[in-house]
Amino acid sequence: MEAAGYDPKPAVLEREFNTRYWGKPMTLHGVRRWLLGETMPTHRKLVTLAEWLKVPAEELAWGDTAHAAPLRVAERPAAWDTGAPYQDRELFDIYQRLPVAQRRLARDVILAIARAHEADEADRAGLPRR
Repeated sequence: MEAAGYDPKPAVLEREFNTRYWGKPMTLHGVRRWLLGETMPTHRKLVTLAEWLKVPAEELAWGDTAHAAPLRVAERPAAWDTGAPYQDRELFDIYQRLPVAQRRLARDVILAIARAHEADEADRAGLPRR
């Protein structure tokens, strides 16, 4: 806003934005949250802001990216992948490649084994079965 000649104040942003945006007007509280970085405008609102301030919408969303390294989306490793032994990870990879019907069957077998194991453990501990 300063680079475009406006005071970066919520009242200024509210007035200038609402005169340019054809949707539901923004409240003073809403634009204040934008300025504080608490919320992010929707895509349509970002485009309106970018046209008003004569800057790329991407710059409003992510800052000046001209000199920054390209953004990458990194996939977080699955919880089972981080601590599982190699054989278990390999088995899960095989499971994921199975057709849906065969995955359901494998899942049902594993659940039946798990229930039987829980029942055995409950019997050993003298606990009532579920």
